[in-house]
Amino acid sequence: MELIEKYTNDNAGYLPLLMGNKWQVAILNYALEETLEHIDKLDIHHHTDEVFVLLDGHAVLIAARIDESGVYYETADMKPFCVYNIPRDVWHKIAMEPDSRVLIVENAGTHLGDFEFYELNGDEVASLRDVVAKAVQNR
Repeated sequence: MELIEKYTNDNAGYLPLLMGNKWQVAILNYALEETLEHIDKLDIHHHTDEVFVLLDGHAVLIAARIDESGVYYETADMKPFCVYNIPRDVWHKIAMEPDSRVLIVENAGTHLGDFEFYELNGDEVASLRDVVAKAVQNR
């Protein structure tokens, strides 16, 4: 009799592991497209908050407000096992370093359709890189 279920993601990138009726748990492992040098867009969810917990490595959580004056970034140099929440309707991304692993909890099925992307232009990418670099200088 198996009473305890076990889920893991040993591959690079994002993988939902456990789907409840109302929520899902995923692991995001380091992947090249998650590095700061490869971030060229932000995403948003309109129907769910998204919870992030750094399990291993180093990562910077990025939130953004976008309006007619441009993009304003806020960052958090993630601390292991600290719970970070991105409220629904907030643009966001995560910049990961090699060997990083992040636990993600959000509404069930979010990865199937509750997302929108904002493509960053060259100036917005440069600004994002500057903001993240400043966040990690204080480690």
